[in-house]
Amino acid sequence: MSTQTALKCSVIRGGTSKGLYFHERNLPADVATRDAVLLAAMGSPDVREIDGMGGGHPLTSKVAVVRASTRPDADVDYLFLQVWPDRAEVSDNQNCGNLLAGVGPFAIEEGLVTANEPTTDVRIWMENTESLCVARIETPGGRVRYDGDTHIDGVPGTAAAIPVEFLDIAGSSCGSLLPTGNVVDIIDGVKVTCIDNGMPVVLLNASDVGLSGYEEPADIEANRAVTEKVERLRLAVGPLMNLGDVTNKTVPKMTLLSSAKDGGVVSTRTFIPHRVHEAIGVFGAVSVATACLIEGTVAHEVAAVPGSSKTVSLDIEHPTGYFTVDLSVSGEGAETRVEFAALLRTARLLMRGDVFVPSSVWSGS
Repeated sequence: MSTQTALKCSVIRGGTSKGLYFHERNLPADVATRDAVLLAAMGSPDVREIDGMGGGHPLTSKVAVVRASTRPDADVDYLFLQVWPDRAEVSDNQNCGNLLAGVGPFAIEEGLVTANEPTTDVRIWMENTESLCVARIETPGGRVRYDGDTHIDGVPGTAAAIPVEFLDIAGSSCGSLLPTGNVVDIIDGVKVTCIDNGMPVVLLNASDVGLSGYEEPADIEANRAVTEKVERLRLAVGPLMNLGDVTNKTVPKMTLLSSAKDGGVVSTRTFIPHRVHEAIGVFGAVSVATACLIEGTVAHEVAAVPGSSKTVSLDIEHPTGYFTVDLSVSGEGAETRVEFAALLRTARLLMRGDVFVPSSVWSGS
């Protein structure tokens, strides 16, 4: 008798992240058991995740749970779960736009969505934020195409483009685009902008924590004075953003801003929330780009936005390149409305098969 339980899954690189993708029916229905299974599958808690499939980093210790949707406006439902390498914790209190890029291909590969020719639009209900997006997948001959000419910074080589359009994600976690009602707040003497266009983000000038904003992520993480100050600000602003006590939450993300230096509109360094991102999250980039277009925000003061148009394509710089966001807003200040938000990602199926967990964790029955 086997002492391990096999669970069908796929390993997919989505954007600049990587994770395990499960059809919901292949996981335990009970949440506590499901989380125990995912911790065992990833090899957490262990900073190396040596006894599991995790990569020892939050960006490579992620899970997507997908199922056919019962909603009339969606094809599939997607639940994102962050498995932490250093502690026995599985979190669902944020979305992940990078793993989102792999949901469409996974849904087609699993037969949850029928492929069309030459592309297939997959309507995805994002459970974490209760919002909708449409991902366009290249499907020549009715099969998912992974190779292509599109490059995204943070990923070597090129792959097939996956355009993603977001539908009404403003305030999806905090209740409104500017959850404090202000374009700027002063927290512990630091000027910040709190914004939620798909991801709750707190924006501040890197100089206000004693940095240039161009430091490497590892150097910022090693600067205890900076990390402690950023965390104090995060804890203070959580309740103001309608997030409550965020001590054990992955949101809001703290993003340090400085002037662009490589042709973009602004340079960023983002805490996720205690490690510093080697790039920037999808929804984090969307929130930063949105703030760049709102007069009076910390981002607007720093950003080099071309012209006065509120329908633009903005390159958000990060430690390994830049992230392009197509965006359209209307209105002014606290009355700003997001009319359109879209971006480009890629994904690649890396493996499909079974992941094994000890039967003592779950017998499969």
